[in-house]
Amino acid sequence: LVPNAFTYSILLEAAYKERGVNEAMRLLDEIIAKGGTPNLVSYNVILTGLCKEGRVDEAIQLFRNLPSKGFNPNVVSYNILLRTLCYEGRWAEANELLAEMVGDDRSPTIVTYNILIGSLAFHGRTDHALKVVDEMHRGGQLKPTAASYNPIIARLCKERKLDAVIKCLDEMMYRHCSPNEGTYNAIALLCEEGMVQEAFSTIQSLRPKQSSSNHDFYRTVISSLCKKGNTYAAFKLLYEMTTCGFNPDSYTYSSLIRGLCMERMLGVAIDVFRIMELSGYRPDTDNFNALVLGLCKSRRTDLSLEVFGMMIEKGYMPSETTYTILVEGIIREEERELAAVVLKELHQRQVVSRNTVERIVMQYDIEELSI
Repeated sequence: LVPNAFTYSILLEAAYKERGVNEAMRLLDEIIAKGGTPNLVSYNVILTGLCKEGRVDEAIQLFRNLPSKGFNPNVVSYNILLRTLCYEGRWAEANELLAEMVGDDRSPTIVTYNILIGSLAFHGRTDHALKVVDEMHRGGQLKPTAASYNPIIARLCKERKLDAVIKCLDEMMYRHCSPNEGTYNAIALLCEEGMVQEAFSTIQSLRPKQSSSNHDFYRTVISSLCKKGNTYAAFKLLYEMTTCGFNPDSYTYSSLIRGLCMERMLGVAIDVFRIMELSGYRPDTDNFNALVLGLCKSRRTDLSLEVFGMMIEKGYMPSETTYTILVEGIIREEERELAAVVLKELHQRQVVSRNTVERIVMQYDIEELSI
C-alpha cells in the first residue's frame, strides 16, 4: 500500500499542530526525498501552519514559490494568506492578493468575502464591512449568509450601537438571511456591556421569524450561548425569558451545566442542582450525565464520582451513558488498567453492552481483559 497525497496532508497537519510548522516542513522534505508526491493540499497545510505561528512573510514567500514546485495557488491558498493579512491590517498586500483572484481555481468564494467582512469588523470598520456585504448582494453570484453578518453585529454590540444592530438585523431579514447560533452569540455581547434587557428584546424580535414555538426558540438560544462558552449571558437572558413565562426544561438545564463546566466553573455547575430543586424541578438522569461528563472532561473524575454517588443516593438509575462517561473519565486520568477492570465489571453486570466495550477498547487503545 502506497501512501497518497491525502495521507501526507493528514501527517503534515498533525506535525504542525503537535510540534510546530518547522517539524511539518522537515517531514515534507523527507516525504519528497523518499519519492513521495505531495499535492497542493500539503503545501496549503504548511501555509496554514506558518500563518498560525505568525510567520506571515515566510508564508508569502512559500506562496510565491508554489509555481516553481509545480503548483498554482488555488482559492484555498489565497484565503489562508488573505485571512492573516487582513487580521493583521496589512490591507495593501491583501488588496494585491484580491486583485490576483481571477480564474476558475482562484475566484473569490463566500469564504473569501466572509474573511474580508470579519477582519474589517474586527478592526472596527463596520461601514466598510457592510459595503462588502452589499457588493456580494449586488453581484448576485454569492449570497450573504448569517456568517457574513454576524461579525458586524458582534462589533456593533461591543460598541453599544443598538440602532445599527437593529438595522443590520432588519437587512438580514429583508434579504431572507436566517439568523443562526452565531447571531444569538453576537447579540449576547450586549450583556457584557450591561445591556441585558436590550439583548433580550433584540433576540426576542427574531422569534417570529423562526419556525418554532416560543419554548423551542428560547431553549435553542440558551443552548447556542452555552455551546460557545457564553454562559454568563445565557443566565442573564434566562432570567428575562422566565419573566415572559419560559420554564427551563431538562435540555436547558443540561445546556447550562455543560456551559459552566466548559468554563471551568465546576462549583457553580454543581450548585445548579440545588437551584433546580429549590425551583421545584426534579433533576433527571440526563442532567446528572451532563454534570458527570463536564467534570470528567475537566479532569475532575474525583468530583464526578461524588456526583455519581449523590445520584444513587437520590434514587436515580444510572444509564449506560453514565457508566461510559465515567470509564472515559478514568482513561483521561491516565488510569487505563483501572478503566479496563471497571469496564469488565460493568459488562459482567450487564449495564454496559458489548458494542460499547469494543468501541472504548478500540478508541482509547486500552487492553481488554477477557470477557
